[in-house]
Amino acid sequence: MVSKATARNTRIAVRKARMVVDMIRGRQAGEALQLLEFTPKSAAPLVKKLLESAVANARQAQPGLDLDALFVETVFVDKAPNSHMRRWRPRAMGRATQIQKGMSHITIVLGQRDR
Repeated sequence: MVSKATARNTRIAVRKARMVVDMIRGRQAGEALQLLEFTPKSAAPLVKKLLESAVANARQAQPGLDLDALFVETVFVDKAPNSHMRRWRPRAMGRATQIQKGMSHITIVLGQRDR
């Protein structure tokens, strides 16, 4: 593990974020950034920003690090508690049901390949 970045309580559904995250798992960091730049999914800008943060963390931790050797070692999306993003929908006979908006925690771990 060279560096790690985490985005917590992100306002994106877990299912939507996992589609984007699965595309970059195991790829080089530069290739993953380029792929996310042109991906027309709503989670792509969030994951791209997080990946840029992980690269910056790696650069900060080891100034002489070869950035071409960085790759996405581990990336996963977990469900976040959405207690503050609840909505209500009116139902029949004066009742109401709860609509829960999707929230997620996204974590990216970068590793270094030997050249």
